[in-house]
Amino acid sequence: MTRKRYSAIALTLIVLVGICAPRESQAKGVEFSSKDIVQGSAMKLGPGPGSRARSRPNDELSDQLLAEELLAEQIPLQGEMPFDNLGHEAEFTKQVQYEQALCGCQGTGGSDCTGLGCCCGHDYAWRLLPQGVIYRSYLAGAKESRFRSVWNNQKADGDNWDISLGGRATIVRYGTSGNVRPEGFELGIEGAGLTRLDPDEDHDVAATDYRFGIPLTWGDSHQQFKVAYYHLSSHVGDEFILKNPTFDRLNYSRDVIVIGYSVYPREKVRLYGEAGYAFRDDVAEPWEFQFGIDYAPVSATGFRGAPFAAVNGHLREEVDFGGNFVVQAGWAWRRSPASGMFRLGMEYYNGKDDQFSFFDNSVQKTGFGVWYDY
Repeated sequence: MTRKRYSAIALTLIVLVGICAPRESQAKGVEFSSKDIVQGSAMKLGPGPGSRARSRPNDELSDQLLAEELLAEQIPLQGEMPFDNLGHEAEFTKQVQYEQALCGCQGTGGSDCTGLGCCCGHDYAWRLLPQGVIYRSYLAGAKESRFRSVWNNQKADGDNWDISLGGRATIVRYGTSGNVRPEGFELGIEGAGLTRLDPDEDHDVAATDYRFGIPLTWGDSHQQFKVAYYHLSSHVGDEFILKNPTFDRLNYSRDVIVIGYSVYPREKVRLYGEAGYAFRDDVAEPWEFQFGIDYAPVSATGFRGAPFAAVNGHLREEVDFGGNFVVQAGWAWRRSPASGMFRLGMEYYNGKDDQFSFFDNSVQKTGFGVWYDY
C-alpha cells in the first residue's frame, strides 16, 4: 500500500507540472512580440489611454530593452532614416534623443515633435544666433558669400582658380529654431573675399572683390522675401599690377539695396529673382537683376548624398544689361534641413567677367568646383 501511495503521488505531481509548464518554453524558449512588450510595459509604467490590464510577460527583460522597444513603437519615422541604420529602431531612437538633446528639446515639444530633424522650436519666439538662415544663397550665384573653390579653364586665357572665403549667419530671429528649416523674421550678416589666382603665373593674385552685407528676411517653408544692403568693391592684385604696369586700374565699387523673392514650387526646386539698385557707385551703374533655379536636397541626405543642379543669370546696367550665365551640376550633402550644404560638381560660366576689376571682359570657362553654402 505504501509503494502504491508513493506512485500515485508521483504521477499526480508529473501531471500537474505538465499542465502548468509553458508548452513552447522547453523547446524554443519564451518569445514575445514588440506589441506584447509595449502592452506589458503599460502595466509597469502606469495605466494610460488604450492600455489593457496585463501582467508583465517576462520579468527577466531589462528595463533598457523595455524602454527602447516602447519608444520605438511610439516614435513614428519621419523622412529618411539616419545614414544607413537599416531599420534598427533602437539606433533611430538614440539618434532622435541626441538631436532633441542637442537643441534642448528633451521630448517636450508636443505630439508633432517626434523624429529626426524635429525639435522644440516650432513656436515663434525671439532667438539669438539660431541655426541656419531663412533666405538661402543662390547655388550658381557667382557673388554669393560662401566657401568656394573652382578650378577653371578659361577659353583663350588658360587656367584660373576662383576662391570665395566667406559665410553667412543669423544674428537674431523671431521665428522657429532647431534642426527644422527655419521660419519667421530674421536679421543676418554676410561677407566674403572673392579672389582669383593665376596658376600659370605662380598662383599670383589677379584680383579680389570684397563683399559685406546685412540681409533682413522673412520666410516659411514655401516662400521667402529679402530686403538687404551690401557693399562691394574690387581690387587688382599687387603681382598683377607689377607684371601689367600699363593696366588701367578701376575703382569699381557699389553700395546696393536689394529686394529678392524665392519660392519652392516643389520640395527640392527653388525659383528666385532679385533686383538691386546702387545708391552709391563708382564705375558701376545703379541697376542689376538676378534670377535662376536651384534643384537640391532640402533635408538630411546621410552619407550617400543627393544630386543638385542650378542655373543663374546676372544682368548689370554697366554692361548694357548684359552679364553672365552660370550652370552647375553635381552631388550634395546636408546634415539637416537647417544646416549648410556641401557640394562637389562641374560649373560652366559664360558672359562678362565676375571679377569686377575686369568687368567689361567677355569670358567663357569650365571647371570643377567645391562649395559650402549657408
